[in-house]
Amino acid sequence: MARPGTAAEPLRVAIVGAGPTGYYAAEALLKNERGVVVEVDVFDRLPTPYGLVRAGVAPDHQKIKAVTASFDKVAANPRFRFFGGVEFGKDLTLGDLRAHYHQILYCTGAQTDRRMGIPGEDLQGSHPATEFVAWYNGHPDYRDYVFDLAQERAAVVGVGNVAIDVARILCRTPEELAATDIADHALEALRKSRVKEVYLLGRRGPAQAAFTNPEIKEIGGLADADVIVRAEEVELDPLSRATLDKSQDRATLKKVEILQGYALRKPAGRSRRLIVRFLVSPVELTGDAAGRVVAMLLVRNELYATATGALQPRATTQFEALPVGLVFRSVGYRGVPLPGVPFNESWGVILNEKGRVLDPCTKQPVVGEYTAGWIKRGPSGVIGTNKPDAAETVACMLEDLAQGTVLRPAHAEAAAAEALVRQRTPHCFSYADWLRLNELEVSRGRPQGRPRVKFTRVEEMLAALGR
Repeated sequence: MARPGTAAEPLRVAIVGAGPTGYYAAEALLKNERGVVVEVDVFDRLPTPYGLVRAGVAPDHQKIKAVTASFDKVAANPRFRFFGGVEFGKDLTLGDLRAHYHQILYCTGAQTDRRMGIPGEDLQGSHPATEFVAWYNGHPDYRDYVFDLAQERAAVVGVGNVAIDVARILCRTPEELAATDIADHALEALRKSRVKEVYLLGRRGPAQAAFTNPEIKEIGGLADADVIVRAEEVELDPLSRATLDKSQDRATLKKVEILQGYALRKPAGRSRRLIVRFLVSPVELTGDAAGRVVAMLLVRNELYATATGALQPRATTQFEALPVGLVFRSVGYRGVPLPGVPFNESWGVILNEKGRVLDPCTKQPVVGEYTAGWIKRGPSGVIGTNKPDAAETVACMLEDLAQGTVLRPAHAEAAAAEALVRQRTPHCFSYADWLRLNELEVSRGRPQGRPRVKFTRVEEMLAALGR
């Protein structure tokens, strides 16, 4: 049988997930230096592309979202197709993809939050941060979620970029938010917010905080929120100081410098306070008779060096109670298993080696199945980190093609795959549909001086397209 990859018989690849990794992989496949002719079909559960760039990046970070311009160039390739509103495992099975494609690439990200594992975590008013992020970004699945913004004190557990995004959005003025593409329902709810104090809680010290320097610097420019930092909590402990002196990591040195600068500031009497804490961990959430969060018990931590030299927190005997009525946890993320795809439960990723999916019994590669992005390596890095990650996987895919190790689908024609998709999901969205929706969203935002006004319901999107 002839090897696919020619104009007469292109290599047909299905990519599950239309986030940045899916686009980076599609670009590497379509522009490969081996001269292999590839046709890429990208499937996403949502009607809209871009993954977390649309549904995860904070609305006040429009520059980061500009990366979608390069994704649109990839999508303009005539050998690229997008099928939105098509869910793997429900609308299309693994068997369906194996019958229509030579290779399958999973790029589904890390879709769930890790739990804190403390008593009271499931009380009303305690939420995963990603639910709040998806809500204010207009993700259709979270459009109707409700968060009790009548509370005056909120805590965000974690000191990564997602945690600081949540804290910052809670502290923005309605006027600041109104200049962004935040979802209308979230803008209206946040206009009425009574939140006055937001705690950002880190279990380790300032030198170990995961947020980036631009993120921590940005909060100093909030229009109506004072940033409060305790001087003693941003003073480096001996272990952190020794580690930093040895590494001379400029970014970390700058991060500590910024935080220590906040500790020297005097509050300006603004209407909100963003209080950044370090070396504290929640050990329990307590509730009232109605089952609502009313307080968080914190324990003071100290750092110790593990056998590998990593600095980890260890609880002391010092505790404090924090009165809060709203809690968002942002302590890490993990992937969700896909039907029929080998999964490493302890790591929360697809079982793989350099992107080749592995059989859990033999530990040998599963023919024709690959993975890239957070579902491959875990939730680490920024958007651009996924580009070399995707390139590594694509290199393996092309190596396997050269060896003839690909699937032999019974229906490898592009028309056959499209016919199946449209039979299963008549209302699926094409890239042309998305470009029209994008145009409409931008035009809706223009009179308000906003980047766009998003459609947040699938029914709205279909109606806007006249379907």
